[in-house]
Amino acid sequence: MTVTAAELPATIQRLKDEGYTRFVDLTAVDYPDRQERFELNYLLYHMRDHAWVRVKATTAGQAPSVTSIFGGANPYEREVYDMFGVTFRGHPDLRRILMWETYAEGYPLRKGFPLRGRFSRAEQVRQALAANPEAHYSMEELSIAQAYDELPPDMKERLRRGERAKIPYSE
Repeated sequence: MTVTAAELPATIQRLKDEGYTRFVDLTAVDYPDRQERFELNYLLYHMRDHAWVRVKATTAGQAPSVTSIFGGANPYEREVYDMFGVTFRGHPDLRRILMWETYAEGYPLRKGFPLRGRFSRAEQVRQALAANPEAHYSMEELSIAQAYDELPPDMKERLRRGERAKIPYSE
């Protein structure tokens, strides 16, 4: 079914109430020649009837979030934001999920994005190495990782002391 972006929350809620209780996917398609260039595609599943429904909505770059209806939509909306630049009003944590926070080249899945990126490979590596992952996560998120022994020993020691480090870049 096709709806307007403004109708998305009501439509998704109605479908959930009708038994489409499994949020499966959200992605986008870029049509740069259209006035509303992005088509959002939501995929829901009805567990009892084993039925699928795809909800499509077009937008110029902004849509309401459906995370209050399906909490599982959170990472999908972040991915669409990160890769296409579509913002979701009301999203609880709209930040990059695949690219690093300081990524300045734009949105990789837009049609006009160059295949090799806008910066050289060396510049991309420099930016990635200069990123400070500790600055983008809460202490709670870092302590969760620490509980699973996923942090390097020097980072664990800095966190124990309550410090945050900058990752130095050297050529």
